[in-house]
Amino acid sequence: MKLKMMYSFLNTDLNLIEKELEETIQAEQPLLRQAGLHLLQAGGKRIRPVFVLLAGKFGDYNIDKIKHVAVALELIHMASLVHDDVIDDAGMRRGKPTIKAKWDNKIAVYTGDYILARSLELMAKVEQIEAHKILAYSLVELNIGEIEQIRDKYNFDQNVRTYLRRIKRKTALLIAVSCQLGAVASDVPASIHRKLYLFGYYVGMAFQITDDILDFTATEEQLGKPAGSDLLQGNITLPVLFALQDPVLNSQINKISESTTYEEIQPLVRAIKQSSAIDYSTDISNRYLEKAYKILKELPQNRARNTLYNIAKFIGKRKF
Repeated sequence: MKLKMMYSFLNTDLNLIEKELEETIQAEQPLLRQAGLHLLQAGGKRIRPVFVLLAGKFGDYNIDKIKHVAVALELIHMASLVHDDVIDDAGMRRGKPTIKAKWDNKIAVYTGDYILARSLELMAKVEQIEAHKILAYSLVELNIGEIEQIRDKYNFDQNVRTYLRRIKRKTALLIAVSCQLGAVASDVPASIHRKLYLFGYYVGMAFQITDDILDFTATEEQLGKPAGSDLLQGNITLPVLFALQDPVLNSQINKISESTTYEEIQPLVRAIKQSSAIDYSTDISNRYLEKAYKILKELPQNRARNTLYNIAKFIGKRKF
């Protein structure tokens, strides 16, 4: 089953979210408006709004209230992507030119800032004070994760624990918070929304690890960018950490620098793809998914819980 089919019963509300996203990033300044729409039209999984809505189904679900959380969290994710592309000097995302490539770094930075500001403006409509505390903490952690990634670029002397802490901040936390804030905005009891947070965290960790695996195993067409892009940019992911344990691969990986070209790195990308590093990484991802399944069993039985299970299962099996 395709991912979107799993939550097709949310289509009406998700269409509303998409419309709200487009309206929210509209700006009076023409360049900001063009850049924002360019990013939005590049598409995306919209997995964070999906998690927000599903979590809301455990409580007093009201789309007119919960939509502010769903749109805000997707905007925060979008803003982080724009800034990431500037930091990584990325020319392509989802098969289309990035904002920094189509315009320049200055426009990209201000577009990301504008989108982030609009997300906070939306969150101001959420009445629950706890939601704002959760989001503020998450934004601080997200930025720490970004700084840590910059600090550790081309640093091949790091361990798995460092990597896991970094992806928690950069990816898993926003997915966890999507689950938690969707529940908080729907007045779900604390005992439930804390478990939804844990579910989102475990799924988010598996999601990012799978992304890092796909950077080696998927095609450029599937990824929307060249395979091995993370390694070329000096981002040390879990498959690379495991590959470093092989003496031959270790010597090749340690030769990578900012001057390494895409063509030069391709034989190494293929070697990592064929190595045991992929299986080891997949095993770690599966461990997180098992923890997510266990948490789900502790939640009330409803359609949303079944859908969360199916999404987690899909993440573990996705090929791109």
